[in-house]
Amino acid sequence: MENKKQGVNRRSFLLRASALAGGGMLVGLYVDPKKAMAQGRGGPPPPPFAPNAYVKIAPDGTVTLMAKNPEVGQGIKTMLPMLIAEELDVDWKDVKIEQTDFNDRVYTGQIAGGSTATPTNWLPMRQVGAGARAMLIAAAADTWKVPTSGLTTASGKVWDKSANKSIGYGELAAKAATMPVPDPKTLVLKDAKGYKIIGVSQGQRANPDIVTGKPIFGIDMMVPGMLYACYEKCGVFGGTVATHNIDELKTMPGIKGVYVVERPADLKPDINTVVLPGDPGLESGIAIVADTWWQAQTARKKLKVTWNEPPVRVAMNSASFAQQAEELSKKEPMRTLRKDGDPDAAITGAAKVVEGNYSYPFISHAPLEPQNCTAHFKDGKIEMWSNSQIPGNGRNLAAAACGVTPADVTLHMVRGGGGFGRRLTNDYCAEAAYISKLHGTPIKLLWSREDDMHHDYYRPGGYQYLKAGLDASGKIVGWRNHFVTYGDDDGQRLNTVSAGAMGPTEFPQPFIANYALHASAIHLGIRTGSLRAPSSNAFGFVIQSFIDELAHAAGKDPVEFRREILAATPKQPGYNAARMRGVLDLVAEKSGWGKKTYPKGTAQGVGFHFSHQGYFAEVAEVTVSAQNKVKVNKVWVAADVGMQIINPSAADNMVQGAVIDGMSELMYQEITVDTGRVQQNNYPQHQLVRLAQCPKDIEIHYLKSDNPPTGLGEPSLPPVLPAIANAIFTATGKRVRSLPFMKSGFSYA
Repeated sequence: MENKKQGVNRRSFLLRASALAGGGMLVGLYVDPKKAMAQGRGGPPPPPFAPNAYVKIAPDGTVTLMAKNPEVGQGIKTMLPMLIAEELDVDWKDVKIEQTDFNDRVYTGQIAGGSTATPTNWLPMRQVGAGARAMLIAAAADTWKVPTSGLTTASGKVWDKSANKSIGYGELAAKAATMPVPDPKTLVLKDAKGYKIIGVSQGQRANPDIVTGKPIFGIDMMVPGMLYACYEKCGVFGGTVATHNIDELKTMPGIKGVYVVERPADLKPDINTVVLPGDPGLESGIAIVADTWWQAQTARKKLKVTWNEPPVRVAMNSASFAQQAEELSKKEPMRTLRKDGDPDAAITGAAKVVEGNYSYPFISHAPLEPQNCTAHFKDGKIEMWSNSQIPGNGRNLAAAACGVTPADVTLHMVRGGGGFGRRLTNDYCAEAAYISKLHGTPIKLLWSREDDMHHDYYRPGGYQYLKAGLDASGKIVGWRNHFVTYGDDDGQRLNTVSAGAMGPTEFPQPFIANYALHASAIHLGIRTGSLRAPSSNAFGFVIQSFIDELAHAAGKDPVEFRREILAATPKQPGYNAARMRGVLDLVAEKSGWGKKTYPKGTAQGVGFHFSHQGYFAEVAEVTVSAQNKVKVNKVWVAADVGMQIINPSAADNMVQGAVIDGMSELMYQEITVDTGRVQQNNYPQHQLVRLAQCPKDIEIHYLKSDNPPTGLGEPSLPPVLPAIANAIFTATGKRVRSLPFMKSGFSYA
């Protein structure tokens, strides 16, 4: 979609201020209750005019800024306070940052997902700082009995330049809290030319703790009286305990309790359903509680359990999925999602027809920190420490599992060691809270790596059967895609699994006169969910690889061929061809596209993609040996994510990480299913790219445009897969259409 300015009106955004004990100042905002309820379904309604605290100014001048969003490595705990500090006009070195708890009676948008934090907070957080600054100026004007128009601010002080005097924010804080709250419409925000914090690289305050291994992550959480738990679940989703030997385990050293857990009937989904619920929460299993986690795991190895397994899921396997997809591709599609013109006739009459059948597998999120949660159920209330990406849903699932209301749950947000979408779902929160209720003590639940791999919400696999026609000049005259995903057809519509859908406006639809997107679905018995750049992480590979095939079939340069597509007038708004052309031209220029002579086995490849409001184009230079060993020498990235890069070092970090993530997905990662069970156990079967395999240089360029800034953690990933794949083709003549590439004999050098 095209970027739109995030509007804020007086009803949906009102600055609030109050005095702190001891004479300080607390500033925040009031947000429309309907918006506050949007993220945490089922929570209590917020009271009117909640003191939504973001800024605290103590009498000694100490400024503390609150970071409201979950921190899972994307740097948001730094970025949001930067926006406030810039407009508050304080020096960054003098700012303290605190992580808030989850509280939907006070804050909104406390999520980490969809690259949404930047576009949704760009204006409101700056208004918080500007509003507080205006009230401090008003307090100084009242103290000095001068007009506000003659006052300015700098480095945490209000200045009267004509009288050559200043006064610190701390001295003004108590009075400022009594000043009229300005209407945000009247606030004058800084011009970008005057930024001192925004646009300047700011390291995360936690960096020293992170690199020295300090206990700051969810996995490190400790509370008084805490015991440890592990949780054994059936490898087939929906399976329940049939037989067990838990009495033997209870006698082992350090074991404090072993429990058979049955999912409450009112929370149990139909085990025969095809499209599984997005976050079913508490599943049946066996919980082992011990003095230490290793004691719990040691006892777990002695566990002898059999399961009642849903037959409909036991019958599912990856080989069958591939066979079903092939059969469906030859039949009439279940649904036509879009049809413009007459693509079949256009392809039939084309001068040249190109076909490509593409596939991509299920993959796991595989964050370095496995799922974990610490919880304490006491007197009908729950206190939790979670690194969830959507803590509101974690709270709700824990409350439902324990039979209490969301209002009875206090959730502390703890730093997460990666998420990539896995922590959008919150089964581990429900498990920890329920085990604590069973045992009666605080519990830290920690999954093993194998648990994490076997019980993920996987990026759904899929199949795309593409056919396109070129006219005599090499222009695309028709495009047909039969998309085979997972789900079912209820006779009214195609119901796809989570993150398994493909939209009817996916590129290149807006630019092709004769275009068809058909869809069919295969039944599925494992859970799926959003992985970094959901859907786009696969679609970018498929579409940009096939476009590369068409460019070579047309005898045209791949960059020029893409320029010609973008030159067409799009059939609908939402896709800004000029912005995409801008990053394509920029990456071609910076990479020296078409201007270098490479030896045999070395080549460049290009890809671009639009997702999550970001326009990205990337070029990869690779060298492929005779043994199909691939060395990615360098990657160039060009991005248009609006008018401002808020924290350049964090931005570069996210783009570099996305490129490396994409390399792993392209070459190695695959989840397969047999008898309803995931076959991969750990990183050796689901590899991550090693440091030595990474390119020595990832060169990043930002093309600033007159659009509000948007996120870049997700849209930076999709183009790297086709860029490397297309470079491999140019270097070797081998077109690989199925991920991961290691199945076709390739690997990184």
